[in-house]
Amino acid sequence: MKTKVFIVVLAGIMAFSGFVFTKEEPENVEAKAVVVKPTNVIMMIMDGTSIDTLTLSRWYKGERLALDALASGAVRTYSAESAISDSAPAATAMATGYKSNDKYVGVLPSIVTSPNVPKVDEHDKMKPIANILEGAKRLGKATGIVATSEIQHATPAAFSSHTIHRENYSDIAEQQVYQGMDVILGGGKASLLPGEHNRARKDGENLVKVINDKGYDFVENKEALMSSKSNKIWGAFAYDSLPYHIDRVEKTKEPTLSDMTKKAIQVLSRDRDGFFLMVEGSKGDWAAHNNDPIGMISETLAFEAAVQEAVAFAKKDAHTLVVAVADHGNSGIRMGNRDTSTSYPFTPVADYIAPLREAKRSLEGALQDLNENRSNIEFVAAQYGLTNLTVAELNSLKKATNLKKQMVQMLAQRAHLGFTTNGHTGEDVILYSYGPGRPTGTIENIDIARVLSQYMGVSLDELNEEMFMDANALFRGRGYVTEVDHSNPHNIVFKATKENINIEIPQNKNVLSKNGQLHVLKDVSVYNGKGFYVSNEALEVAEK
Repeated sequence: MKTKVFIVVLAGIMAFSGFVFTKEEPENVEAKAVVVKPTNVIMMIMDGTSIDTLTLSRWYKGERLALDALASGAVRTYSAESAISDSAPAATAMATGYKSNDKYVGVLPSIVTSPNVPKVDEHDKMKPIANILEGAKRLGKATGIVATSEIQHATPAAFSSHTIHRENYSDIAEQQVYQGMDVILGGGKASLLPGEHNRARKDGENLVKVINDKGYDFVENKEALMSSKSNKIWGAFAYDSLPYHIDRVEKTKEPTLSDMTKKAIQVLSRDRDGFFLMVEGSKGDWAAHNNDPIGMISETLAFEAAVQEAVAFAKKDAHTLVVAVADHGNSGIRMGNRDTSTSYPFTPVADYIAPLREAKRSLEGALQDLNENRSNIEFVAAQYGLTNLTVAELNSLKKATNLKKQMVQMLAQRAHLGFTTNGHTGEDVILYSYGPGRPTGTIENIDIARVLSQYMGVSLDELNEEMFMDANALFRGRGYVTEVDHSNPHNIVFKATKENINIEIPQNKNVLSKNGQLHVLKDVSVYNGKGFYVSNEALEVAEK
């Protein structure tokens, strides 16, 4: 990989984007302070949240969002191949400083068509690349990830794993377990266990046992989480994702996003070297895909509460940088549709918001109560805010071939909302930040990785030269005979032999076997479908 060339190109991109890296301190830092405290970073991502979702949420709340005071610029979200990004390359960009391709998690792109994105050498396509969490860990900092989706979902995965497809939950889960993070909170228990679940492990490994053996306090409900005294916590609060915030009325065993954020900060901040934490409000994106404004608002306000927890800590600590941003837009939501083409000058706020306030549950939550024969459709519709149905409306819901679509369209019509798509959108998103070194201006998503790594004192370029070497080339250069053993497709192993030395390195783990003796490495080893990648440390251990 031509690192020096890339740095020059990246500098050009930053100049083009108006990137500003400020040195201001928060208002409560005294200039006379002489004690240098460790740096902390809290990276917060609201998945798939367009600016109109924030506008709508503000009106719904009835007052300013706490986020408003933190607005410091905008972020461009395009990927290496498209003006509209998927969550996987968007998170990869923010975690590693490299734009990538659709579905790629923590690896370099294989296709580059977007302007100002440097091409990748053929040999380096899909090569794993270091992320800021791994950099923080190398500095001895505590690390953690939090999400309301499965913890193996695209965004948390990009900060903790490396794979060529975001759906490789089995590989992602295993890398996360062996990554050595301190706090992991979210859903996704299914990917930790063998079984019949569609996300269950095919390799037969019980990763919950591994987690326990590694000394984590494995918790599965809010009470256990909040009462835990451990410095290492793994919270698996659902087999899949956690419920929407608004749907938690009868599901109080799950912690909220702000609960998880508060607890993660409490635990990680015990580390004298500082910490890095990534927090994702995941399900706003899912609601947007369904054009469900109730789910979108619910998750935006839940995310806002989590940001308040982070900023409250940062204000007291004075050495914590908080960055909050959406990874991309979604749905093309707009306040105002064709019905308001001529009436918009005198349509009051209440006409947009009052219909939404009728809802008690998200689309997903309301439909969970639906009978198979739809005999209770009127009750379900009312839970979603569709009250006082006309005979025609009731009949349309009873007969709808796509009930989800019918319900969201009916609510959107009542609230005068418009949607352009059920997919992602390519607009810039608002950048929110607080603390020393906060970024400002219109920046690229890859600039976020630079800001965070610079503030922590991490060199991602140096890490990339140490962490992910082509195992075949590395070991053959020292006279080893090598092979990648695919005999068990669920547990691929790199093997190297020389004289009386036999080396085995399994994928997705941070271990190496030398003549049958197990050694723990700093970093996980990765197989990307065409090459096996290990750290320089793996060769050093083999040669001792």
